[in-house]
Amino acid sequence: MAGNRVVAHYRDGRLVKGSTADFLPTRDVFHIALESGGAPVAVQISDLKAVFFVRDLVGRPGQPKRNEFDPAKPAIGRKIRVAFKDGEVMLGTTQGYQPGRPGFFVYPADPQSNIERCFVISDATQEVALL
Repeated sequence: MAGNRVVAHYRDGRLVKGSTADFLPTRDVFHIALESGGAPVAVQISDLKAVFFVRDLVGRPGQPKRNEFDPAKPAIGRKIRVAFKDGEVMLGTTQGYQPGRPGFFVYPADPQSNIERCFVISDATQEVALL
């Protein structure tokens, strides 16, 4: 299955890494083809914290995480701060956040991040603030 490289973060801390060709924000289930092969894994959106669309499934282990905007570059979209129930905080921009929706996309503030965009599951958040 070709498609987007993703890391599905479950609310219980599990991670599933691979690629997906059938993710849609309006669907309850999508599939991830694991790098190791085998049958694609069905993923229930309701079990997740977020779906991270990434540049590389390995990540960038030596790169420090920066959760801040570059003051020299204007942000595209609305600046947003997402605090997840597990304590993680993500800073980025969004063009589609509306309270009451099941989820929304966030683009990270750090342009060097391995994360291209993230689909945040609203029920997994503690607080969402437009900045």
